[in-house]
Amino acid sequence: MEAPDQLVTLAALLAAAGLTAGFMAGLLGIGGGIIMTPVLYTVFGLTEVDPAIRMHAALATSLAIIVPTAISSVRAHHARGAVDVALVRGWVAPLFVGGLAGAGLATALASDALVILFASFAALMAVRMLLPAKPPAVARRVPTGPAGMVAPTLIGGLAAMMGIGGAVFTVPYLALFSVPVHRAVGTAAFTGLVVSLIAALGYIAGGLLHGPVPPYSLGFVNLPALAIVAPLSVAAAPWGAKVAHRLSRRQLSVLFGLFLAASSIRLFSTL
Repeated sequence: MEAPDQLVTLAALLAAAGLTAGFMAGLLGIGGGIIMTPVLYTVFGLTEVDPAIRMHAALATSLAIIVPTAISSVRAHHARGAVDVALVRGWVAPLFVGGLAGAGLATALASDALVILFASFAALMAVRMLLPAKPPAVARRVPTGPAGMVAPTLIGGLAAMMGIGGAVFTVPYLALFSVPVHRAVGTAAFTGLVVSLIAALGYIAGGLLHGPVPPYSLGFVNLPALAIVAPLSVAAAPWGAKVAHRLSRRQLSVLFGLFLAASSIRLFSTL
């Protein structure tokens, strides 16, 4: 059992991560999972969660935290008219399918495989955030119909496997079709809500079927971590959304990229 001072330190780490994740959720439309997952993985290591399911628990708990955070972020962006409701309605079904499939596949993978997957993704995203170049638009309208369902299905699947809401895929994808950045961010917050809800339920079911999980867990979701982080993340999301509509995001993108690079190195070092 951890000493009281260690428990306080771990709680403070989770609280700080929750505030940061919530702020970034509002600022960039992300669910905060790219921040929370490496922090949760580290905390679960310090609390001696079984290494065989440690990454599963981090991904599942991250997704559960994203749900209320995304709701807060969506409300803030919707109030500013920055959510494409029509597009979101058309994406719900493929996001559902992709999210459920991604959670199911992740549950079946070894923890080390998930660490490699997430750390590699974090490294790629760090490079993208640090580079100033923007991809050129390829069309003026987002694809619809059967062809338009491919992207949200893939976004849902990849996001669920990596414990994120998927905005890191959604925002650049929408940018390819001339969607204004603030509208892309607000819409990504909504799609992240759909993915995180479905994927979190998938991880809960997977954990219940898996067998023994850490104490105070629902499936692979760690309830104490959820209780500490979620309220703070929700509180910080509107602040991030407010800043997003006022300031340039370049400096924050650089800081975010450096954080991702450090997280990637840290995760690779645990293998």
